[in-house]
Amino acid sequence: FRLAGYQVVTEASEADIFVLNTCTVTSTADAKARQALRAAHRANPEAIVVAAGCYPQRAARELADMPAVSLVVGNEDKESLASLAVAAHRERKGQDLQYLGGQGYTVDEDTVTSGLPGRSRAMVKIQEGCDQVCAYCIVPKVRGRERSIPPDEIVREVERRVSEGCAEVALTGTQLGTYGFDLPGMDLKKLVQRVLAETTVKRLRMSSLQPQEISGELLQLWVEDARLCPHFHIPLQSGSDATLKRMRRRYTARQYSDTVGLIRGAIPHAGITADLIVGFPGEGEKEFRESLDFVRSIEFCDLHVFPYSRRPGTSAAYLEDQVSPAEKKERTGQALEEGHRSFKRFRERQLGTVRPVLWEGEHSTAECTSVTGLTDNYIRVELAESCLFQLKDSIFNRITPAQLVHLLEKSVIVKVV
Repeated sequence: FRLAGYQVVTEASEADIFVLNTCTVTSTADAKARQALRAAHRANPEAIVVAAGCYPQRAARELADMPAVSLVVGNEDKESLASLAVAAHRERKGQDLQYLGGQGYTVDEDTVTSGLPGRSRAMVKIQEGCDQVCAYCIVPKVRGRERSIPPDEIVREVERRVSEGCAEVALTGTQLGTYGFDLPGMDLKKLVQRVLAETTVKRLRMSSLQPQEISGELLQLWVEDARLCPHFHIPLQSGSDATLKRMRRRYTARQYSDTVGLIRGAIPHAGITADLIVGFPGEGEKEFRESLDFVRSIEFCDLHVFPYSRRPGTSAAYLEDQVSPAEKKERTGQALEEGHRSFKRFRERQLGTVRPVLWEGEHSTAECTSVTGLTDNYIRVELAESCLFQLKDSIFNRITPAQLVHLLEKSVIVKVV
């Protein structure tokens, strides 16, 4: 977009082109995407509103029929997104359609400074696609088969984001743990070792790992290098073996628990987060109680709870014993309450400790403005008011040690030490 003469703006009302990169993993995600697209169109009816990503890949016609949407771009065409959007904008304005060199705007990223102002963290994709085919999940159909990005490209991308000012890089993908299966002599451990050895990244975070993909050998990387954030997001989905089997997950509750024990044995201060699905077809009261008891036993530092969403094109959509919406809502509430209790207990145990904090910016409410950041083990923190006057220079995008001193509802007050 910059090569075509555009610049990033902060408000949809100011934009000539608005791009929404969508998720379609649940019906709620679809609804939020439609809501955001309509809101963008209301904010600026003259703008080109682009629906991109997984939702278009699954249901392009559904989005194309929305009056608010000007252009639909699925995952397969993302590389051409800028060219397509610019062409649509110029056509609407009656301008001459000229592509850069006649070839569109797909160029070597080394020639483009693409960092966004105000960002302290960058996401770097290391692989795409999923071969797991879980019963409830549409992702394999919209993302395709697993494929790894060559390590040389990833190392260059990480260093590029660092040079743009990002203090933290998160390695992302659909199935991080299988990285390198299609690259001779490569796996996730070797990739992480290369990134740490060949870049100047200050903090490196993993976005998600399956329990069966975490080994003592992999965890040794965290023990040896403090730049690796001790935060592990490990999707659970259910704590009931019967439900896990129907979901076609590749582990049991015991295997999941053993993995958590392995992590905490090697990295006692690690934060462990998870996803939980309630109301999966066939989940009775017994299975739900097993799942809730399991969540209670693990004591996650945060828990993302989702009521099961029936996705056309998945095998679970055809299963009998669908759980009623009312029952799913009730179970979601109970699971969220248990997640909140775990959230609170983990943070209470961390009070008094000193953790490195990446300061991300200001958070304003009607009452006050606070400086917020994130610890390496995934605790949202706010800077104590007394520290604001001690710091002469801005601490945005800096990593400083801070002591956790007081628990709020959603964050922890800290003092820089």
